[in-house]
Amino acid sequence: MDKAIEQAVHRVIRLMRERLGEPLTIDDLARTAMFSKFHFSRIFQRATGLSPRKFLSAMRLQEAKQLLVSTSLNVVDISHRVGYNSVGTFSTRFTSSVGVSPTTYRRYGGFVPRIAVDDRSDGARSPSATVGGIISSAPDIPLGHTFIGLFPQQIPQGRPVSCTVLERPGPYLLDKVPPGSWFLLVHALPPGVVNEPAARGVRPYVLRHGPIRVHDDGEVALPDLALRPLRLLDPPVLLALQDVRSTARRIVEARARQGHGFGLPTPGEPAIDRPEHGGVGGHLGTATRAASDAARAA
Repeated sequence: MDKAIEQAVHRVIRLMRERLGEPLTIDDLARTAMFSKFHFSRIFQRATGLSPRKFLSAMRLQEAKQLLVSTSLNVVDISHRVGYNSVGTFSTRFTSSVGVSPTTYRRYGGFVPRIAVDDRSDGARSPSATVGGIISSAPDIPLGHTFIGLFPQQIPQGRPVSCTVLERPGPYLLDKVPPGSWFLLVHALPPGVVNEPAARGVRPYVLRHGPIRVHDDGEVALPDLALRPLRLLDPPVLLALQDVRSTARRIVEARARQGHGFGLPTPGEPAIDRPEHGGVGGHLGTATRAASDAARAA
């Protein structure tokens, strides 16, 4: 990317961050970038993967997530602070992007019990394609729980069509992927950090890859992909992630009551690593082992 264009987009994103609670038009943003608004919209989309409006909306909702878990402000005040005049519109957009309502998000402390997936089965049969590969990080950068999901856009918001959570970066397999064009989006935090919205200053590691074309019953093997630090140009992660530790603790306690060990799920047990059950997985066993280890450490 041309350095002048990158600097122009950086100026705009900083302006968005400084004025989240104020009305901002495309004209305002284009003036900051010092481009015509038509050329500005094109270069911004090319640099970030999103239109300026969608990026600004994502930043506002990310700030709302932060405020919900780190302050006692009510939802109305938060909606006004991040630029919404209507709390109804704010709640609708928050719920659509994050996966739960603002009140529920606060009650869960920034997590969700389960990540619901976008079930696109046609009723006759479920999707059976798979997408797999290896996610890596630099040897000197230890990373913990790693969320991997397939989304229709270049931003982790709304329901993924398939997802998993690994204990750390490594091999993964996403199953029951419907045919279509998807983006692989990955988000990882340092070990011991489980709630990015409540941990200001924590720099997550991310990657975006795609579009990935998936056909019926296909097996897509992706190249090895490396995580990198979150950059200013990256859209925020809006999807509320699952609290793997509390989920694992419930499963381990249930097994203990039934006399089971730390093996694979027993019949009737919550399938925390199966996306078709609204869980975190697509790689049978990987998320289960991660959850068991997390529960032991909790």
